[in-house]
Amino acid sequence: MTRLPSKTELAQWLSEQDGTPTMRDIGRAFGIKGGAAKIDLKRLLSELESDGLYERRKRRGSEGGIPPVGIVKVTGPDAMGDLLAVPADWQGEGDPPRIQMIERAGQPAMGKGDRVLAKLLPVEDGYHAHPIRKLQTGPRTVLGIYRAGSEGGRILPIDKGADMEWRVASADAKGAKDGELVEAEQTSRSHLGLPRARITQRLGDPGAPRAVSLIAIHQHGIPDHFPDAVLAEAEAAPEASAEGREDLTGLALLTIDPSDARDHDDAVFAQADPANPGGFVVWVAIADVAAYVRPGSELDREARLRGNSTYFPDRVVPMLPDRLSGDLCSLHEGVDRPVLAVRMEVDAQGEKRAHRFVRGIMRSRASLSYEQAQAAFEGRHDAQTAPLAGALADLYAVWQATLKARAARQPLDLDLPERRIVLGEDGQVQSVAFKDRLDAHKVIEEFMVMANVVAAEELIARRSPLLFRVHEEPAQEKLDALREVAEGAGLTLAKGQVLQTRHLNKLLEQAQGGEFDELINMATLRSMTQAYYAPENYGHFGLALKNYAHFTSPIRRYSDLIVHRALIRAHRWGADGLSDWDVERLAETATQISETERRSMAAERDTTDRYLAAFMADRIGATFAGRIAGVARFGLFVKLDETGADGLVPIRSLGNEYFHHDADSQTLRGEKTGTVLGLGQRVTVKLAEAEAMTGGLLLELLDVEGEAMARAKGSKRGRGAPRKGAAAKAGRIKARKKRERVRGR
Repeated sequence: MTRLPSKTELAQWLSEQDGTPTMRDIGRAFGIKGGAAKIDLKRLLSELESDGLYERRKRRGSEGGIPPVGIVKVTGPDAMGDLLAVPADWQGEGDPPRIQMIERAGQPAMGKGDRVLAKLLPVEDGYHAHPIRKLQTGPRTVLGIYRAGSEGGRILPIDKGADMEWRVASADAKGAKDGELVEAEQTSRSHLGLPRARITQRLGDPGAPRAVSLIAIHQHGIPDHFPDAVLAEAEAAPEASAEGREDLTGLALLTIDPSDARDHDDAVFAQADPANPGGFVVWVAIADVAAYVRPGSELDREARLRGNSTYFPDRVVPMLPDRLSGDLCSLHEGVDRPVLAVRMEVDAQGEKRAHRFVRGIMRSRASLSYEQAQAAFEGRHDAQTAPLAGALADLYAVWQATLKARAARQPLDLDLPERRIVLGEDGQVQSVAFKDRLDAHKVIEEFMVMANVVAAEELIARRSPLLFRVHEEPAQEKLDALREVAEGAGLTLAKGQVLQTRHLNKLLEQAQGGEFDELINMATLRSMTQAYYAPENYGHFGLALKNYAHFTSPIRRYSDLIVHRALIRAHRWGADGLSDWDVERLAETATQISETERRSMAAERDTTDRYLAAFMADRIGATFAGRIAGVARFGLFVKLDETGADGLVPIRSLGNEYFHHDADSQTLRGEKTGTVLGLGQRVTVKLAEAEAMTGGLLLELLDVEGEAMARAKGSKRGRGAPRKGAAAKAGRIKARKKRERVRGR
């Protein structure tokens, strides 16, 4: 995956350039390749532009119908949090162009429904609207920290790019206490003073778990409340009829999910195939969400806007209302549910020989957890799994057969443990651990991959439009960087041939169990591009598959719903298949849901960082072991062994000497001592600061590879010792007119 620079790193680099670099210049400097990574880069640049730290080069010319000065209507934030608008009286052909509002400090805040007279300047992807004055104002809300005063108080917004405080009268404070997280709505505007607001909701301690995820939801613009029309449509939905569906209730289909799962959208079944010696018949049944979410409906519009569900340690922001996701569409035990299912014949070598799709009705035999299934695979049955011993044994046997096909295909085999935040009953972080990787997880994953491949193959064969899950090959520059890291560790990566995943797996095997195991896994991950959705098929490099689409999770991913509709239309199973509107806008939908996926990932990552910072806040001064996970001009990023948290070692704290940054080798070299700091080195660090609000950790480097950090003569802890509040600045960015200060989010 391409590693994007942080806002702090990007702002620092921009400040060092002569003139205004283009997106291409920036992409080349940081090795950013592929459409998915460019979506994230575009988001970062938009944020920096609104902060006054970057100005895009303008396109020549202008599209017809857009005057240089005109009235626009604010429509609200997009998937990446940019405030968008449309021309108030669009007369052009087709959809109106993309217009991004550029808010500046000191100007009145803008919100959905506002009509604004603005100067319109063409840019790469549409127009930027620089407000001249507001003509009409819609409702405006804010999430922030309340600071009490003698007569009421103020709200310090946590929104990105929001520098203006809000004034709250005592009568409008709703009893809020100093330091509380609050939601408020604007009551009046002032061209001279601060905008006035009244508090609508007190959310308590900003470091509390509920607030941690809520902050991420608000900052990233994730819709977390369903409109009344959407809820009404969901509540009015009748249960789907079994008429015209194939009866699958005789199959011992069952679900295997996390123990705390509320929705169950996939079920599996397998049995030996007498007509295929050593082979099996495998069924994968997926909730028929398309039966409830019809094209053009309120539910459909909201699901497309959200793109996917977003998961936090304490909550889920679902793509669909609970009436569907937790009830009608969920494959609950012992209840008849509509499904789209595929029957696959698999031979003894794990290769698929034939398949058939059906629209059916099923009844789950059991809703098992991964831990229950794993115990059953190991011969330890409970009251729920004992009656299903034969069915579970067949599932495991099919998986064992597919391992042979997997070994021949050689998908990328990274070993990257996933963190798990454990919350106590009081909602505080109890522990940070790494999730267990069970065979039960791998069994279900392999069945889902098989079904996704077959769905893509079926639709290609029927010449049907669909959305593919695309994962492009790594950029050559990234592979060269990976090769340098491997050679530095005494390992080799094949050169002079078309790269395949088996070459990367061979490198990973060389490192397995050695001192550079984690380093090589991390470096390989960083060399990868990011997957995205597209109506064109570019294959899936990481899985080593030519044809791949998402079919198995329509409750939580809009991409899968599109594939379901495509199958319904291709098989003529009903009027709820892919609509002409869907087909015409497949490319637009692909971009939209790729962006919402990035948005959710960023919100989930921010939340995890904040939880980790809160968890470690009472361990200031403690020492930790870790590895250098990133090298930048301004310092080192260190991943801590104990929690997997990432912290920053500022270059100023490394000693009284100049450190040269080599982007190619990803190292810092001390000018006087010759000290070389690079990716993968084992280090010991001291926690200098932890800022729960921003999720920033500031570290001090103590030793490298077991040896005390060399200091140039005359160095004290140094010229660059961490300053008070530095962790907060490492997590947020705030613009200043002369670019004197940069603080990260």
